[in-house]
Amino acid sequence: GAFIGKVRDDQLGAVFRYDIRALGVTFDTPMADGQAATARCLIFVTPDAQRTMQTYLGACVELAPDDIDEDLIACSKVTYLEGYLWDPPKAKEAFIKAATLAHRAGRKVSLSLSDSFCVDRHRDDFLDLVNRHVDILFANEEEIISLYQATDFDAALQCVRDHCEVAALTRSEKGSLIVAGDEVHVLDAEKVAQVTDTTGAGDAYAAGFLHGLTHGRGLVDCGRMGGICAAEVIGHFGARPEISLADIVSERMA
Repeated sequence: GAFIGKVRDDQLGAVFRYDIRALGVTFDTPMADGQAATARCLIFVTPDAQRTMQTYLGACVELAPDDIDEDLIACSKVTYLEGYLWDPPKAKEAFIKAATLAHRAGRKVSLSLSDSFCVDRHRDDFLDLVNRHVDILFANEEEIISLYQATDFDAALQCVRDHCEVAALTRSEKGSLIVAGDEVHVLDAEKVAQVTDTTGAGDAYAAGFLHGLTHGRGLVDCGRMGGICAAEVIGHFGARPEISLADIVSERMA
Protein backbone atom coordinates (compact mmCIF):
# COMPACT_ATOMS: atom_id res chain seq x y z
CA GLY A 1 0.00 0.00 0.00
CA ALA A 2 0.93 3.65 -0.27
CA PHE A 3 0.16 6.59 2.01
CA ILE A 4 -0.51 10.18 1.01
CA GLY A 5 -0.80 12.50 3.99
CA LYS A 6 0.66 15.53 5.69
CA VAL A 7 3.41 14.98 8.24
CA ARG A 8 5.45 17.87 9.58
CA ASP A 9 9.21 17.92 9.27
CA ASP A 10 9.76 17.45 13.02
CA GLN A 11 10.96 14.70 15.35
CA LEU A 12 7.57 12.99 15.56
CA GLY A 13 7.20 13.24 11.80
CA ALA A 14 10.56 11.57 11.32
CA VAL A 15 9.52 8.72 13.63
CA PHE A 16 6.26 8.31 11.71
CA ARG A 17 8.04 8.24 8.36
CA TYR A 18 10.53 5.64 9.63
CA ASP A 19 7.84 3.43 11.18
CA ILE A 20 5.45 3.46 8.24
CA ARG A 21 8.23 2.67 5.78
CA ALA A 22 9.50 -0.12 8.05
CA LEU A 23 6.04 -1.69 7.78
CA GLY A 24 6.40 -1.83 4.01
CA VAL A 25 4.17 1.13 3.21
CA THR A 26 5.28 3.46 0.43
CA PHE A 27 5.51 7.00 1.83
CA ASP A 28 7.15 9.50 -0.49
CA THR A 29 5.02 12.56 0.31
CA PRO A 30 7.26 15.58 1.03
CA MET A 31 7.33 16.59 4.68
CA ALA A 32 5.17 19.61 5.54
CA ASP A 33 6.85 22.80 6.74
CA GLY A 34 3.74 24.57 8.09
CA GLN A 35 2.91 25.59 11.63
CA ALA A 36 0.89 22.53 12.60
CA ALA A 37 2.76 19.63 14.18
CA THR A 38 2.43 15.98 13.21
CA ALA A 39 -0.90 14.48 14.27
CA ARG A 40 -1.25 12.32 17.36
CA CYS A 41 -4.00 10.55 19.27
CA LEU A 42 -4.16 9.72 22.98
CA ILE A 43 -6.56 6.85 23.66
CA PHE A 44 -7.88 5.83 27.06
CA VAL A 45 -9.07 2.21 27.19
CA THR A 46 -11.16 0.91 30.08
CA PRO A 47 -11.27 -2.75 31.24
CA ASP A 48 -14.45 -3.34 29.17
CA ALA A 49 -12.47 -2.38 26.00
CA GLN A 50 -14.37 0.89 25.56
CA ARG A 51 -12.33 3.88 24.37
CA THR A 52 -12.11 7.62 24.79
CA MET A 53 -10.03 9.19 22.02
CA GLN A 54 -8.33 12.56 22.27
CA THR A 55 -7.17 13.35 18.74
CA TYR A 56 -5.05 16.17 17.38
CA LEU A 57 -5.15 16.06 13.58
CA GLY A 58 -2.27 18.53 13.28
CA ALA A 59 -0.69 18.77 9.86
CA CYS A 60 -3.34 16.41 8.44
CA VAL A 61 -5.78 19.32 8.22
CA GLU A 62 -3.43 20.96 5.72
CA LEU A 63 -4.06 18.20 3.15
CA ALA A 64 -4.76 19.93 -0.17
CA PRO A 65 -5.17 19.03 -3.86
CA ASP A 66 -1.49 19.72 -4.55
CA ASP A 67 -0.57 16.87 -2.17
CA ILE A 68 -2.33 14.30 -4.35
CA ASP A 69 0.17 12.22 -6.34
CA GLU A 70 -1.57 11.69 -9.67
CA ASP A 71 0.72 8.87 -10.79
CA LEU A 72 0.30 7.04 -7.48
CA ILE A 73 -3.49 7.30 -7.68
CA ALA A 74 -3.52 6.12 -11.29
CA CYS A 75 -1.49 2.98 -10.56
CA SER A 76 -3.34 2.03 -7.35
CA LYS A 77 -6.16 -0.49 -7.64
CA VAL A 78 -8.09 1.24 -4.85
CA THR A 79 -7.80 4.72 -3.34
CA TYR A 80 -8.90 4.63 0.32
CA LEU A 81 -10.35 7.88 1.70
CA GLU A 82 -10.58 8.58 5.43
CA GLY A 83 -13.70 10.40 6.64
CA TYR A 84 -11.85 11.98 9.57
CA LEU A 85 -10.03 14.30 7.14
CA TRP A 86 -13.12 15.69 5.42
CA ASP A 87 -13.51 18.85 7.56
CA PRO A 88 -11.28 21.49 5.88
CA PRO A 89 -12.33 22.88 2.44
CA LYS A 90 -8.96 22.02 0.88
CA ALA A 91 -9.27 18.42 2.07
CA LYS A 92 -12.66 18.15 0.36
CA GLU A 93 -11.04 19.32 -2.87
CA ALA A 94 -8.24 16.77 -2.39
CA PHE A 95 -10.79 13.96 -1.90
CA ILE A 96 -12.68 14.86 -5.08
CA LYS A 97 -9.47 15.22 -7.06
CA ALA A 98 -8.21 11.82 -5.89
CA ALA A 99 -11.54 10.14 -6.66
CA THR A 100 -11.75 11.76 -10.09
CA LEU A 101 -8.20 10.70 -10.98
CA ALA A 102 -8.84 7.14 -9.79
CA HIS A 103 -11.98 6.75 -11.87
CA ARG A 104 -10.34 8.37 -14.87
CA ALA A 105 -7.68 5.64 -14.65
CA GLY A 106 -10.33 2.89 -14.33
CA ARG A 107 -9.59 2.34 -10.63
CA LYS A 108 -11.86 2.04 -7.58
CA VAL A 109 -12.50 4.51 -4.76
CA SER A 110 -13.19 3.48 -1.18
CA LEU A 111 -14.38 5.56 1.77
CA SER A 112 -14.44 4.90 5.50
CA LEU A 113 -17.08 6.97 7.32
CA SER A 114 -14.68 6.90 10.31
CA ASP A 115 -17.00 8.07 13.08
CA SER A 116 -20.68 8.83 13.60
CA PHE A 117 -19.72 12.33 14.77
CA CYS A 118 -18.10 12.92 11.36
CA VAL A 119 -21.28 11.68 9.70
CA ASP A 120 -23.45 13.95 11.83
CA ARG A 121 -21.36 16.98 10.85
CA HIS A 122 -21.15 16.22 7.14
CA ARG A 123 -24.17 14.05 6.34
CA ASP A 124 -25.21 15.82 3.13
CA ASP A 125 -21.64 16.02 1.86
CA PHE A 126 -21.00 12.35 2.65
CA LEU A 127 -24.21 11.29 0.91
CA ASP A 128 -23.17 13.21 -2.19
CA LEU A 129 -19.65 11.75 -1.99
CA VAL A 130 -20.98 8.19 -1.69
CA ASN A 131 -23.47 8.65 -4.52
CA ARG A 132 -21.08 10.29 -6.97
CA HIS A 133 -17.56 9.14 -6.15
CA VAL A 134 -17.40 6.03 -3.93
CA ASP A 135 -17.37 2.42 -5.13
CA ILE A 136 -16.62 0.65 -1.83
CA LEU A 137 -18.01 2.00 1.45
CA PHE A 138 -16.89 0.95 4.93
CA ALA A 139 -19.04 1.83 7.94
CA ASN A 140 -20.06 0.42 11.28
CA GLU A 141 -23.66 0.03 12.35
CA GLU A 142 -23.91 3.38 14.10
CA GLU A 143 -22.33 5.26 11.19
CA ILE A 144 -24.53 3.81 8.46
CA ILE A 145 -27.70 4.45 10.48
CA SER A 146 -26.58 8.03 11.03
CA LEU A 147 -25.73 8.55 7.34
CA TYR A 148 -29.28 7.74 6.24
CA GLN A 149 -30.98 8.88 9.46
CA ALA A 150 -32.60 5.46 9.43
CA THR A 151 -34.74 3.95 12.16
CA ASP A 152 -32.53 0.85 12.38
CA PHE A 153 -29.77 -1.09 10.65
CA ASP A 154 -32.08 -2.94 8.25
CA ALA A 155 -33.56 0.33 7.02
CA ALA A 156 -30.08 1.79 6.47
CA LEU A 157 -29.12 -1.35 4.57
CA GLN A 158 -31.95 -0.84 2.10
CA CYS A 159 -30.75 2.72 1.48
CA VAL A 160 -27.07 1.98 0.91
CA ARG A 161 -27.52 -0.94 -1.49
CA ASP A 162 -28.40 1.43 -4.36
CA HIS A 163 -25.79 4.07 -3.61
CA CYS A 164 -22.45 2.34 -4.17
CA GLU A 165 -21.05 -0.80 -5.72
CA VAL A 166 -20.11 -2.51 -2.44
CA ALA A 167 -20.86 -1.66 1.20
CA ALA A 168 -19.00 -3.53 3.95
CA LEU A 169 -20.79 -2.90 7.23
CA THR A 170 -19.30 -4.01 10.54
CA ARG A 171 -21.43 -4.83 13.60
CA SER A 172 -18.91 -5.68 16.37
CA GLU A 173 -19.80 -9.03 17.98
CA LYS A 174 -22.56 -9.52 15.37
CA GLY A 175 -19.93 -9.81 12.64
CA SER A 176 -20.29 -7.99 9.34
CA LEU A 177 -22.62 -7.68 6.41
CA ILE A 178 -21.59 -7.09 2.81
CA VAL A 179 -24.06 -5.80 0.27
CA ALA A 180 -23.53 -5.40 -3.46
CA GLY A 181 -26.79 -4.64 -5.23
CA ASP A 182 -29.07 -7.65 -4.72
CA GLU A 183 -26.18 -9.68 -3.28
CA VAL A 184 -26.10 -9.78 0.54
CA HIS A 185 -23.66 -11.76 2.69
CA VAL A 186 -23.94 -12.03 6.48
CA LEU A 187 -20.71 -13.11 8.19
CA ASP A 188 -20.23 -14.15 11.80
CA ALA A 189 -17.61 -12.42 13.92
CA GLU A 190 -14.30 -14.23 14.26
CA LYS A 191 -13.76 -15.79 17.66
CA VAL A 192 -11.61 -13.79 20.10
CA ALA A 193 -10.47 -15.08 23.51
CA GLN A 194 -10.92 -11.62 25.04
CA VAL A 195 -11.70 -8.21 23.58
CA THR A 196 -9.04 -5.92 25.04
CA ASP A 197 -8.87 -2.81 22.86
CA THR A 198 -10.93 -2.07 19.74
CA THR A 199 -8.55 0.64 18.49
CA GLY A 200 -7.80 0.06 14.83
CA ALA A 201 -10.40 -2.69 14.33
CA GLY A 202 -12.23 -0.85 11.55
CA ASP A 203 -9.08 -0.05 9.62
CA ALA A 204 -7.81 -3.62 10.07
CA TYR A 205 -11.10 -4.92 8.69
CA ALA A 206 -10.84 -2.57 5.69
CA ALA A 207 -7.22 -3.63 5.11
CA GLY A 208 -8.09 -7.31 5.06
CA PHE A 209 -11.15 -6.74 2.90
CA LEU A 210 -9.30 -4.61 0.34
CA HIS A 211 -6.39 -7.04 0.23
CA GLY A 212 -8.81 -9.78 -0.72
CA LEU A 213 -10.62 -7.60 -3.23
CA THR A 214 -7.44 -6.48 -4.98
CA HIS A 215 -6.30 -10.10 -5.21
CA GLY A 216 -9.45 -11.30 -6.93
CA ARG A 217 -11.19 -12.91 -3.95
CA GLY A 218 -14.98 -13.09 -3.70
CA LEU A 219 -16.91 -10.84 -1.32
CA VAL A 220 -17.37 -13.57 1.30
CA ASP A 221 -13.64 -14.25 1.40
CA CYS A 222 -12.94 -10.50 1.55
CA GLY A 223 -15.26 -10.15 4.52
CA ARG A 224 -13.71 -13.12 6.30
CA MET A 225 -10.21 -11.74 5.72
CA GLY A 226 -11.30 -8.39 7.14
CA GLY A 227 -12.84 -10.08 10.17
CA ILE A 228 -9.72 -12.14 10.84
CA CYS A 229 -7.52 -9.03 10.75
CA ALA A 230 -9.86 -7.11 13.03
CA ALA A 231 -10.03 -10.02 15.49
CA GLU A 232 -6.25 -10.05 15.86
CA VAL A 233 -6.12 -6.32 16.58
CA ILE A 234 -8.83 -6.26 19.26
CA GLY A 235 -7.20 -9.05 21.28
CA HIS A 236 -4.43 -6.79 22.66
CA PHE A 237 -3.62 -3.17 23.37
CA GLY A 238 -2.56 -1.09 20.39
CA ALA A 239 -3.67 -0.93 16.77
CA ARG A 240 -0.69 -2.72 15.25
CA PRO A 241 -0.88 -6.51 14.87
CA GLU A 242 1.39 -8.55 17.12
CA ILE A 243 1.64 -11.46 14.70
CA SER A 244 1.76 -11.71 10.92
CA LEU A 245 -1.68 -10.99 9.49
CA ALA A 246 -0.68 -12.82 6.31
CA ASP A 247 0.07 -15.95 8.32
CA ILE A 248 -3.08 -15.88 10.41
CA VAL A 249 -5.32 -15.19 7.39
CA SER A 250 -3.67 -18.02 5.47
CA GLU A 251 -4.15 -20.37 8.43
CA ARG A 252 -7.80 -19.54 9.07
CA MET A 253 -8.80 -19.38 5.42
CA ALA A 254 -7.30 -22.80 4.67
